[in-house]
Amino acid sequence: MADTKQEAGAEYRNGVETYDPVNAGHGMSIGRYFASRVPTLKPPMAKAPNPITLLRMLNTQQWLFFLVAFVAWTWDAFDFFTVSLTVSDLAETFDKTNADITWGITLVLMLRSVGSIIFGLAADRWGRKWPFIINNLLFIALELATGFCDTYESFLGVRSLFGIAMGGLYGNAAATALEDCPEAARGIISGMLQQGYAFGYLLATAFARGLVNTTSHGWRPLFWFGACPPVLIIAFRLCLPETNAYRERVAARQNTGNLGKTFIAEGKVALKKHWLLLTYLVLLMAGFNFMSHGSQDLYPTMLQNQYNFSANAVTVTQVVANLGAMTGGTLVGYCSQIFGRRFSIIVISVVGGALLYPYCFVDNTKIIAPAFFEQFCVQGAWGVIPIHLMELSPGSFRTFVVGTSYQLGNLVSSASSTIEATIGERFPLPPKGKTKRYEYGKVICIFMGCVYAYVIVLTFLGPEYRGRSMQVKDDSDMEEAAGRDAVDRALHGDASAQRQDSDDMDEKI
Repeated sequence: MADTKQEAGAEYRNGVETYDPVNAGHGMSIGRYFASRVPTLKPPMAKAPNPITLLRMLNTQQWLFFLVAFVAWTWDAFDFFTVSLTVSDLAETFDKTNADITWGITLVLMLRSVGSIIFGLAADRWGRKWPFIINNLLFIALELATGFCDTYESFLGVRSLFGIAMGGLYGNAAATALEDCPEAARGIISGMLQQGYAFGYLLATAFARGLVNTTSHGWRPLFWFGACPPVLIIAFRLCLPETNAYRERVAARQNTGNLGKTFIAEGKVALKKHWLLLTYLVLLMAGFNFMSHGSQDLYPTMLQNQYNFSANAVTVTQVVANLGAMTGGTLVGYCSQIFGRRFSIIVISVVGGALLYPYCFVDNTKIIAPAFFEQFCVQGAWGVIPIHLMELSPGSFRTFVVGTSYQLGNLVSSASSTIEATIGERFPLPPKGKTKRYEYGKVICIFMGCVYAYVIVLTFLGPEYRGRSMQVKDDSDMEEAAGRDAVDRALHGDASAQRQDSDDMDEKI
């Protein structure tokens, strides 16, 4: 029998917070919900096996799902940061200011929400596989097109389309990597997955140093190169099936006799029961996106413009910072399985806020140390996000909700680099020759201090469903939309086929 207790109006089952404050069926008042925020923040101190033991829990198919998601998310980040790492070069080519070029970043962030809606709904309705492949085909075409842009207007147009293509990937990658993941390994796998973002930034930094301004084509080879790896990613995904969790849902929908009608019914149930939670997720992800973009997008420009770092010094600093990010995301993701998702995010955000001063005001190469630890904190908090969003999302719309909340958060935070660049120009420094210099560090520090405070408050006020089952048999929304009989038939009829596919995959490997 489940271990159930009541504390400050909150319900727990096996140490997991199970209530939903926006679901009227739980009957929890607003007052009782907010009163429960402090006691539910207490770390559960769950026993977590050795990380190696956790990683061994994944079978071959689950590892392949993780790897294809990780590689795709890595290259998504690479493609995004190609612009932020070449702001000055693009400004020179198109005869614009750095602030003008950052609109290429802003437009991508704004329009990614369009892609997340389109591709998220497609992935929840027709499967993870083909929307994923289409995403990567668009990456190839639009990254090549960026490298051939001759005018500022064409550059903005291509990057706008690129934003739509990029928007569809995050939710799909999270669902692919985590839907079938063993519950005990979710924290560490979530942290590892999210660090595809930092790894992509690291690769972009390294390749920018090797490809930008090393030929007569200037910055363009970086974008042309960026179009190549998605070909291999597409081939990788073509070799893999749909996740077991998605196939269970398809079977349940088919058992109703009308798959499309059942999918629409699931959507109505999700909106009716979880609309306020979905709003919360968008607000939370706005804070997280302000955190990452506010600390990273203009940082290379700050090092080069304000502190006169050489291109090599900027590269080394960025590489070290991203090594910190990858370390932090993995470790904090793992720790969230022990201490809880909310507690882990809040603690690492407090530490990150304390490190802002050295991160922004050390004016020599010693800034490498605070850069490492600041990005450890930023991506440490982010390492919890993939599984936190997956556990909070309605089961039938995980790809859509995870991707769209993330990308709508991007939309809200889309002007972060433009805001920082524009405000920074109000704090001029003595020019270096013909190059105008600005005190970007002061702006980044104040901006990030506000962002950390916002994230801490939102995380404290929000729910947490650590350990939530992602199987269709435990999804009350699916049961309401399709009926219990359809779910039961799907489970009994599909289980043997899933086991056979997994065994076949192991034999092939």
